[in-house]
Amino acid sequence: MIRVRGLSKQFGARVVVDNLSFEVNKGEILGFLGPNGAGKTTTMRMIVGFLTPTSGEIFIDNFSVERESLRTRSLIGYLPENPPLYNELTVVEYLSFALRLSGVTKKKFKDRLDTVYQTCGIGDVSGRLIGNLSKGYRQRVGLAQAIIHNPKILILDEPTVGLDPKQIHEIRGVIRGLAGEHTIILSSHILPEVSKTCDRVIIINEGKIVASDTCDALSNRYSGGNRFEITVARPGSDALERLKAISGVLNVVNIGSGRGFLVEGRRGLEIREEVANLVVRENWGLLGLKAMEFSLEDVYLQLTMEE
Repeated sequence: MIRVRGLSKQFGARVVVDNLSFEVNKGEILGFLGPNGAGKTTTMRMIVGFLTPTSGEIFIDNFSVERESLRTRSLIGYLPENPPLYNELTVVEYLSFALRLSGVTKKKFKDRLDTVYQTCGIGDVSGRLIGNLSKGYRQRVGLAQAIIHNPKILILDEPTVGLDPKQIHEIRGVIRGLAGEHTIILSSHILPEVSKTCDRVIIINEGKIVASDTCDALSNRYSGGNRFEITVARPGSDALERLKAISGVLNVVNIGSGRGFLVEGRRGLEIREEVANLVVRENWGLLGLKAMEFSLEDVYLQLTMEE
């Protein structure tokens, strides 16, 4: 559905996006992650046709964004980080305006309005001024604008920024409900939400892709099986130092009122048996040993900080 090949963007001498290549399949939700300044928003703006690449190509449904810009734009719904809302209009006036811009015929106005009211949960505020809406409802209206013409592709840049946990949960539900019928690229700094929402993630740093896979696959790949929690009944006063002294242990943190330890070892080196043997020899009373998977946030920090 979306194909990006060798995409680069320079502003003067500064390379913001550096030779990106990736694909997004039909009906997929792709999480597009990276620190501020990594090139996420610039990439999204090139995909929707707002910016022209320095080099490389983008294809939407097999149409070139550069050569067939009007056609590809008609296939895309775009929600920037700051939704383009008009505070002096009511919700219905604003969405009707968006419908006219998208070329939808008046015969379909009511059906499209009814659909986005239900999908985004904004039917009860359709007659209110946008300027008087809460942040959560304003985000919903921005999302309604992005899907009002029923596009095949949605590009959502930080759709939950500034929302409270309840509002984030609601917007996540809306986005998940759009999956299948729409192909979605979603950028967000709220990584637990990305894990729950996206089918796959791409992490970029300094304009380059540093990882691309499902959240589970990335977690398994970068954890290396060397992060685990050990719980003991009678830890010695020097338990923390003794655990840190084991060869291959990178760090140990005391948790669980002093009886638990989070142990991190060097990637690819199995140390759990040696840790367990130490506990048994010292008669600390082994109560449990549980492997800890890396979260998406752990992987993200490891990749972007290493870079």
